[in-house]
Amino acid sequence: MEIYNKLMEQGVSEKLIDDVKKFRGEFPAPQEVADRVPASETVFYGRDIWEMCITAILEGENILLSGPKATGKNVLADNLCELFGRPQWNTSFHVNTDSTSLIGTDTFIDNEVKLRRGSVYECAIHGGFGVFDEINMAKNDALVVLHSALDYRKVIDVPGYEKISLHPATRFIGTMNYEYAGTKELNEALVSRFMTIDIPQIGEETLMVILQDAFPDAKGDMLKQFAGIFLDLQEKAMNSEISTKSVDLRGIMGSLRTIRRGLKPMLAVNMGVIGKTFDQYEKEIVSDVIRTRIREDWTTADIF
Repeated sequence: MEIYNKLMEQGVSEKLIDDVKKFRGEFPAPQEVADRVPASETVFYGRDIWEMCITAILEGENILLSGPKATGKNVLADNLCELFGRPQWNTSFHVNTDSTSLIGTDTFIDNEVKLRRGSVYECAIHGGFGVFDEINMAKNDALVVLHSALDYRKVIDVPGYEKISLHPATRFIGTMNYEYAGTKELNEALVSRFMTIDIPQIGEETLMVILQDAFPDAKGDMLKQFAGIFLDLQEKAMNSEISTKSVDLRGIMGSLRTIRRGLKPMLAVNMGVIGKTFDQYEKEIVSDVIRTRIREDWTTADIF
């Protein structure tokens, strides 16, 4: 598989990769949910982070990925599901996410009241990997379910139905970013159920590897200009000159894809980067940063 090769290129331990293959052989993905195993276009870059994640999962631990925006937490979560060949159920926490979203709720099927199973329930019975996106936005009602699912007993009590034991391949991956509005401090009981991995901010070397891998057809040093935009904006956000809204690697990559399609570079970055902030003063700062890197008269032929 290509993801194995990518990890080998990064220097990830061959023994760990062999152990992952044994895990996959012991726990093949159920055929009925095989389409839930993600196929990632981008592979996270960072040997130490990979080795921490792999060893924790192999030892039956759940992991919590913590870090600033645009550090690749969700990419890494998808990569881990693909690497271990596990079906993925993703839950994005917001004001309406409660226990019924995670366990399930009663519904009518063929004139009978049956349980419409939630994401945690599905993970438990199929041996899936449950991704809890922005877990530090979870309401107390949802946290009760998480405490039960992540407990060492690995049993979930479904009210009105039965207790279910978690499949031995089931794991949960939480992601969080303290910079977002609406987030809160995780309580000690929940944090203790995870192995926590801090994802560092992306540096120039890592960023160039990601961009060159995604856009091998870019001309010369053109990708350095787009990497420079991201790094310059990241620095301004760290210095509190702007918010983190425009520090968006997805936006940079989206801009490059639309440029490759034929859109003028300045129009592309207007959509992918400048448009991410709605404050006029901040827009001007972001625009000034971009104009130091990209000329108004550039076309697709200048980049690709």
